[in-house]
Amino acid sequence: MKSKLLKTMVLASSLAFFNCGDEAVTSAINNYGLLSSSAGEVQPVEEDVSSSSEAQTQQGQGGAAEVSSSSTVGATQTDPTVSSSSVATDPASSADVIASSSDAAPASSADVTPASSSSEAAKPASSSSEKKVESSSSEKKVESSSSEAPKQSGIFLADGKEEEKDQLKVKYIEHTGFDGGGILAYPEQLSSDKKHAVVVWGPGGGTEPGAYGGMIHRLASHGFVVIALRESPGNASQGKPALDWLEKKNNDPNDPLYQKLDMTKVGCSGHSMGGLESEQMVIQDSRVITAMLNNSGDLGHSAMAQVPTNKTIGIVYGNNGMERPNAEADYNNGGVKAPACLIMMEGADWGHGSGPWGGMAATVAWMRWHLGGEDFRKADFVGSSGKYIHDRIIGGDGNWNGKCKNF
Repeated sequence: MKSKLLKTMVLASSLAFFNCGDEAVTSAINNYGLLSSSAGEVQPVEEDVSSSSEAQTQQGQGGAAEVSSSSTVGATQTDPTVSSSSVATDPASSADVIASSSDAAPASSADVTPASSSSEAAKPASSSSEKKVESSSSEKKVESSSSEAPKQSGIFLADGKEEEKDQLKVKYIEHTGFDGGGILAYPEQLSSDKKHAVVVWGPGGGTEPGAYGGMIHRLASHGFVVIALRESPGNASQGKPALDWLEKKNNDPNDPLYQKLDMTKVGCSGHSMGGLESEQMVIQDSRVITAMLNNSGDLGHSAMAQVPTNKTIGIVYGNNGMERPNAEADYNNGGVKAPACLIMMEGADWGHGSGPWGGMAATVAWMRWHLGGEDFRKADFVGSSGKYIHDRIIGGDGNWNGKCKNF
């Protein structure tokens, strides 16, 4: 009897021991569940980044540009007779706004990778202190990622490539520049990992820069930092100090444009006398690498022949504009060795004001090509069947009729 009783007690003890072991296994499984949850604590960070990106995208899809004063806002103008006040209320550009690609690049999500669950799986049930250490390690990775200085690489351009539309919200500041009479415009959301190319815009003789709000706004909305001159003497005397002023802003740690500009990627453009200012800038200023004249051409028909061969130049003009003889003679000068294009707007009554309004898309595409490095746009200008060689003018009557040489 004693022997049977002893065996019974031993058997009961064994069963109690195994039951206790099952509870330990269950506890370990629960602990792995907690470990998995703990290691995944960085996941909400990823969700926050996504949410932030969406919020920025919605913000980028807002309305017209922020303007520092009540005069001209850069809505697209289609007629040189349109007044500044009517342009200011034109919402044409706001419907086509696209968020900046820079907005979609917050701190790298690659550094927010949860701790490997496979490494934890090799461990038995982990204590709460171990879980805290693992969570702390993940948090350190995120902090390190966000604190690293962004690397500047390449030229920023808006993702939207349609030059016939505005793409980004723009900060538009009037009564500024080296002489207080210019306009400064740039994307409201500046890039954090790329630099912005610069465009100098020259107004026509006797015309205020605000009359070209549509062109200024369009260029800035595609990613360029634009400085519009108060006036255009046609001899680079206004363009040079304007670039000097921008260089100072680019080197000022307290300026919003600090280290945002690539001063080796500068283009000049302008209307009429502003076109002559642009032509002289690409000839005289080493920072300027390209120019696109609007309804302009050298009166002596020889300036384009002075453009260095490592730079590019183009002219957009109207078939019925008074600038036509000068534009064609300047381009046809036998001494022109630089890559050059001559692009006429024809098939309608395109006069002296055609370039900056109905033809502004050609200037934007040109700058995206030569400053932004979109080499695919060469086919739009060079050859026999490109967009600006022989195609209809989007948003206007008539066609482009272009030709190029030395490319």
